[in-house]
This record gives sequence, C-alpha cells and structure tokens, in this order.
Amino acid sequence: MLHLLTFLVEKLSLLSNFKLFESSWSDDADKERPTQRGPSPPLQRGDVLEVPRSLFTHYGIYLGDNKVAHLIPDILPVFTNDTKLISSVITNKRLILGCIYRCATVRVDTLEDFAYGSNIMVNHMDKMMKKQAFVNEDVAKRAEKLIGAIPYSLLWNNCEHFVTYCRYGYAASRQTEKFCECLKSIIRDQRSVIATGLLGMISIVSFGMAPLTTLPTILIPFTLWMAG
Repeated sequence: MLHLLTFLVEKLSLLSNFKLFESSWSDDADKERPTQRGPSPPLQRGDVLEVPRSLFTHYGIYLGDNKVAHLIPDILPVFTNDTKLISSVITNKRLILGCIYRCATVRVDTLEDFAYGSNIMVNHMDKMMKKQAFVNEDVAKRAEKLIGAIPYSLLWNNCEHFVTYCRYGYAASRQTEKFCECLKSIIRDQRSVIATGLLGMISIVSFGMAPLTTLPTILIPFTLWMAG
C-alpha cells in the first residue's frame, strides 16, 4: 500500500509539473530571460508568434497590419459557410464542440485578440528546429492559403502543427511529444498495474460483478503490464 501511495504522489507531481503552456521550444537559458510584453522588436510579416494559455502554448503566423493567422477548434464551419458569422469571437462552447467534432478553422484575428493579454514570443522555435525557416513572405503566403475550415486533432493537427508547416515545411508539435512522453512514463511504471488493479477491485466491490466492472479490471492491468 505504501508503494501504491508513493506511486500516486509521484504521478500527480509529474502531471502538476507538466505545463504545456510553457514554450515547448525553450531551453534553460531562455527561461531565465524575462519575456517582453507585446511585439518588440517590431513584428515582420511571416513571424511565428507564441502566447501562453492555461494548459498549452498557442501559436500563430503574423500577416502584417496587426493581423495574425492561427488555427483554433471551432464547430461553426460544420453548420454554416457564413464567413462573417464564423469570424465572430469563438466562445468556449464552440471551441469545445470543435475539439469533440475534430473540426477547426484557420482564421485571422487582430494581434490583441490573438494575444488576449498574454506575453508574446517571436520566432522562438527557430533555433530549435533542424530545418531552416522559409523566407518570411513565403511563410505568410502559406498561412494565407490555409485560411478556412480544416480538420482538427488535439495531438496530430493543432495550432503548433499549423505554424511549423507554414514556416519549416513540415508539421511538428513539441507539446504533443511532451504529452506522449508523459503518458509513456506512466504506462512503463509497473505500479500502474497495481493502481489500476486496485481501482478495478474497488469498482467490483462497489457495483458488483458485471462485464462493465470485471473486464476492465482484468484487461487494463494486463495491457499495462504487457506494455511496460
């Protein structure tokens, strides 16, 4: 039981420190530098912008004239082609339904609306990418070609994939990589088998022997054991 409690504390600590909203492309030296608020030095058309959100970092491509193209989940394009309606401010309900329905839109918003009061980092991922960035004008044109409805995947086609494709020619997401590494460490820890088995036994005691309680109690620990 002590080992199980230790395991749960370790994993909760891991998840609490797993902050996707911190820049996925930063190194230790960058973290020591204060981040400037707003666009300084002046932004150039084709720059990659990063702003922190509550659980992740949001990315966009600066198009000039105080406009930013960015990919964001949105359910509205499924029901209408009215560009004026789609360009309205996306509510949390629209965003969540877009995630569930796997639908997004590449839209253009003002720099202020994109930043939403957060600090802005510019071209921060350039020094971490193996491939050199395209010319800024080409980056902006690639982003403009993608404006409109687009399939969405939280892990495989998100805002970070959008900007890396536009700027470097291939889609990548360090946030996805970090998330998968976190899951992998949990799965590989054999104490996960004990934890899921114990939770399964509790569900059987609470709700009785039934396929919905018994099968997960057997299959989930077995799968984790084999994967570990």
